Parts: sequence; C-alpha cells; structure tokens
Amino acid sequence: MELKRVVVTGLGAITPIGNTVEEFWKGLVNGTNGVGPITRFDSSLYKTRFACEVKGYDPLNFFEKKDVRKYDLFAQFSMVSADEAIKDSGITPENTDFDEVGVIMTSGIGGVNSLYAGIIEHSQGDGTPHFNPYFIPKMIANMPAGLISIRHGFRGPNFATVSACASSANAVIEATNYIRCGSVSVVVAGGSESAIGECGVGGFNAMHALSTRNDDPQTASRPFDLNRDGFVMGEGGGCLVLEELEHAKARGAKIYAEVVGCGTSADAYHITAPHPEGYGARLSMQRALNNAGIKPEAIEHINTHGTSTPAGDVVEPQAILQVFGEHAYNISINSTKSMTGHLLGGAGAIESIAAILAIKNGIIPPTINHFDDDPAIDNRLDFTFNKARERNITYALSNAFGFGGHNATLIFKKFEA
Repeated sequence: MELKRVVVTGLGAITPIGNTVEEFWKGLVNGTNGVGPITRFDSSLYKTRFACEVKGYDPLNFFEKKDVRKYDLFAQFSMVSADEAIKDSGITPENTDFDEVGVIMTSGIGGVNSLYAGIIEHSQGDGTPHFNPYFIPKMIANMPAGLISIRHGFRGPNFATVSACASSANAVIEATNYIRCGSVSVVVAGGSESAIGECGVGGFNAMHALSTRNDDPQTASRPFDLNRDGFVMGEGGGCLVLEELEHAKARGAKIYAEVVGCGTSADAYHITAPHPEGYGARLSMQRALNNAGIKPEAIEHINTHGTSTPAGDVVEPQAILQVFGEHAYNISINSTKSMTGHLLGGAGAIESIAAILAIKNGIIPPTINHFDDDPAIDNRLDFTFNKARERNITYALSNAFGFGGHNATLIFKKFEA
C-alpha cells in the first residue's frame, strides 16, 4: 500500500505570548516572556503564585453569551485555535467534502477547573445534588473535538488522544496516519489546556514539579539552565489542518510544510520521572526518523520538550546525543517553553506550529532565560540561548513527552512539490 503524503495547510494558536499565529510567532522571535502573576484565582497561599496565562482574551468575541457558560476555558481555546486554522486553510463545503474531514483535538487534563467548581458548589450545599447540566460536558477532554465538528459540520473521525503532555503531538500523529492510509482527506488536529487553578497549581506544587521562583518569576522558566527549579504552567491552544497532498493541490491550497515522520514510545519506567537514560525519548526520535526514511544527519532543528525541570532537561539532551551522535552539535535546538510556559496537553500542537514556522521563515526562536551552564548537560549542543537566529531549515523535529512515560515525536519538512 502506497501511503499518501500529508501537508499542513492551516494553523491556529492562542497562547500566553500571542492570541493568533501571527502574534505567537512574533512573540517567539522577539523572545517575549509570557509569565505574570496568577489572575485565575487567589494564589497567595500557594507555593507558586505566577503562570503564563493567555492575556486579553474575551470569550464574547468568539461565542454567544449563552454558549460561554457551556464551554470550559480549555474547550474555548481549542475552538478559537481551530477557527483560525480552518479559516487559514481555506477549506469550504465547495472545495472539500465535509464527510472527509476529521477532528482529533485533545487535552491532557480537560476541564479540571469546571470539575473543581462543581464539586465545591455541591459541597457547600445541603447535600441535595444540584449540579449544572453542563458539568460533565465541560469536564471531559474529548468535548472540543465534538464541539469543533458541530460548529463546522465535519463528519469524519472524531475523538481525542490523551497522553498527558504528549496529547496534542499524538493528535497530530493520529491525524497524519488517518490521511496517509486514505481514510480521510483532511483532519483538524491539535489540543489545548486551561488548568491554571486551585487543583492544577496545587497538584503540581505537591509534586514539586513547578518553579517556585516567586521573587523572580520573569526568569522562572529557564530550560537547560543550571538553576532551573521546575516548569511554569501555561495555557492556550494550538491547531493544525492536515491534508492529503493531492487534495490540497487540487483546491490550490497554500502549504506550510509536509509531515514526514511520526514516532511514539513508552518509557516503561515511572509515572512522572523520565527514564534516566532517555530510553523512551531515544526510541521515539529514532522511530520518527525511520518513519520519515531519513538519516539523522538530515535534521537541522529540534524543538525540544524542554520543560525547565531538573531531571527532564538532562535526559532529553542525552537522548538527542544517543540518536544523532556528533551531528547533534550541528542541530539548532531550542525550548519555546522558556517563553510560553508549559501548555501541558496543548504543548505538542503549539510547538509543532513553532517548528513549522521556523522552517517557513528560516528563523530559530530562542531559548530565553539562560544564565549558567549545567555541567550535567553537554553544552557543546546549540540551545539557541537568549537570541533568535536565522537558519535555512529543510527538516525540523519536535518532541513531546508526558507523565506515564508517553513519548511522541514529529518531523516536518520544507514542502517540495
């Protein structure tokens, strides 16, 4: 069976450093820092009192007032990013059979804030169950996929891939495979998260996963730096429209890049810690290279998972060196989480967009907030610290790893007809 070629024809993003793809990319290139004091709840008693929140967002610019109360914020972010990507792609009922359009949109956690609010409301009552009728729909992680299909009339495969912080990378991988096999012509894929709340921050604080640099939050997200102390929570959403190449060409679509490699693996090691030798990360990257049919020397850019955690930021560079050998020193590596924070289930999607735009524009966004080298990390690697750099890129790789030992890798290529 000859696999179909898959291209990216639409992009959408709402992030802590820009509420459209154009703003997001500008923020990345300029090294914009998305961190600020938490406004979603009173965090004064929490170990972490800052996060990378989406700014200037008014749901009434996108939804009817009666609908806003039906949708958790994570679902709104998914729908907003999908609307932008779909419009950007130019697919319409006139040029595309909507029976052939799937939606694979996801979240790592889903509507945890709606869940928490509903439980608190119930606990403060007299014990009589008075739950909001939207309590369940606002909570479940698959709902954005359903809402997007309803909003646009897409009747293809429709579901969510949930693998913690690898969730939206897995969504793009599943979408790619559906198109490759000829099941559908188009898939809207990506993910979102909005877990900045009492449960999200409190839970990650209890795990000692978040930075507690409250005295200097602007430098708290510092991937690969000696004095990193945890990740910074982010929120938002990212969406890609993936399309079978001949279908895209037939309707005259613009093409951002081609998806050429997909790899997944499990660490089979620990519920939250990465494999100490990077075994699963190595497998995921190697499988993506094999899937793309290219040699390691073809990769010029890697958008790392790079969360700013003590263990993860050591293991991923180790895995890169295992896969790429001496060529690793020629690769422009970065972590855009230094600017956006960690979007959890939405991270894989927005970082795929960042990698695609790096190819399109010939610019590697920086890894900001680097001050001191960590001797546990091979600093001969080029982490693109603190300043963007121009580079012509043909192949870019993006990693996403999640609690539970889930690993997902995507490889994008500059489009050639």
